[in-house]
Amino acid sequence: MKTLYQPVPRAPDFPSIARKILRFWEDGRIFEKLRKQTTNGPRWSFLDGPITANNPMGDHHAWGRSLKDMYQRYHPMIGKALRYQNGFDIR
Repeated sequence: MKTLYQPVPRAPDFPSIARKILRFWEDGRIFEKLRKQTTNGPRWSFLDGPITANNPMGDHHAWGRSLKDMYQRYHPMIGKALRYQNGFDIR
């Protein structure tokens, strides 16, 4: 029986894996295709507040930022058009 999953090495080379995934996204122009696909969808916007400049980053900061990132990845998957603007910088 053929499996869909490849065996995972005991010590994965994460930088190499990340480069391979990034190359896939760049070569396939995946982000551009997603933007084109959601252009006429309902607009959804999210502005993340300023970075934590006064204190070291804690676990609670990482959780919050991860959840915010997940929201911005989820909404295009359901057809919404995003501005992809984190923070208050003017584009």
